[in-house]
Amino acid sequence: MNLKLMHRLSAVSLLLLLVVFYGCAGREYAPNRGVMYYHKELPAADRAVEAARAAGKDKECPAEFAAAEKMKNDAYDIYLSCRTEEGIAKANQATALANGLCPKIVAAPEPAPVMVAPPPVTAPEMAPVPAPKAEVKFILLEDTHFEFDKSTLTKEGEEILKRNIQVMKENPETNVRIAGYTSASGTEDYNQKLSERRAKTVQDYLIKEGGIAPERMTTIGYGKDRPATYEPIPADINSKAARSNMRVLFEIIVK
Repeated sequence: MNLKLMHRLSAVSLLLLLVVFYGCAGREYAPNRGVMYYHKELPAADRAVEAARAAGKDKECPAEFAAAEKMKNDAYDIYLSCRTEEGIAKANQATALANGLCPKIVAAPEPAPVMVAPPPVTAPEMAPVPAPKAEVKFILLEDTHFEFDKSTLTKEGEEILKRNIQVMKENPETNVRIAGYTSASGTEDYNQKLSERRAKTVQDYLIKEGGIAPERMTTIGYGKDRPATYEPIPADINSKAARSNMRVLFEIIVK
């Protein structure tokens, strides 16, 4: 091997080494995943979910924990579909959700009574007592998924809605907008009507089986707009991305 060839091989090796180090800059090792390194927000979401599990949050509030874990897994799926920024944003949401699981709502103390001096003595001017701040509640309702081209509930969907009914009964001040969606396969007009039927199915179940007052709910259909997951091949109706978009979710409104 001549000297010129050796110099070229050394330069190529140095370039490959720089690419490896540059590619891993700002990222963290995730040994349980198919790719060795990710942006640090994704492993952070992993750690937040596992910390919540270690703290017993999966037993204390299983529905909320399951939603945090699903959001973390969705973040990896989005990230691996080359939507890096969206995956990072999803991972940050999962971290916040996992860190805020099962909050304890503490009632604000009653304000102390204001003492007034007797009439002969002028009472000093007192600062107004601030009103107690409104309570902030963490309310989580699970998404309900459907089979392709169907607006009827599956057994799994009914179990999810039973849990949502309990949450709504425990939070009577909460109203919801029920939003229906579809996968990317099919025409816009057909998918729009299908998404509206799915939302109506969920509303009817909450009224009939859960006794939820109709005035607490409104419905809307988004068709195949606003997908949860990008579908690179819309004709593949059994793909993980397509099934994640065949859903109804709840937009929570607190009075």
